[in-house]
Amino acid sequence: MKRIKKGDIVSRNSYQNDILFYVEKIIESKKRGKIAILKGVTIRIEADAPIDDLDFPNQNRIKENLRKIEARIESIDSRDNRKITKYGKILHLDGDKTYSEKTEKYYKKRGLNYVVRHVMEFRQPIVVRNLLQRYRPDILVITRS
Repeated sequence: MKRIKKGDIVSRNSYQNDILFYVEKIIESKKRGKIAILKGVTIRIEADAPIDDLDFPNQNRIKENLRKIEARIESIDSRDNRKITKYGKILHLDGDKTYSEKTEKYYKKRGLNYVVRHVMEFRQPIVVRNLLQRYRPDILVITRS
């Protein structure tokens, strides 16, 4: 079997391989052995799992999973052909770089007035006041990694 490493896309056997994850890092635990720290590919979730509980999903499943999330975003855009009213400027601070990029893509596609900044969680309280003064948003969104 292929060796699992940082950046691989995996699923957990103990959870019937229900969610796809990126391997964020691998740590060594005296009690549990090698443990993978995982982040969700299409949903915001963090988990850990023993290396021997992980499996590599086939490429078709990965592509299908990504296609479904894109289709879900598309369906939000076209749902009921309603005109969407846009209110104010959004300032979004996100502790996870991957999700801040996804969020920015979504805001742009929706035609919203936004500023997205990737700011590590521990830095958010330090920078939020300056960013609020600089961008003067109507809506502030803060998400953690």
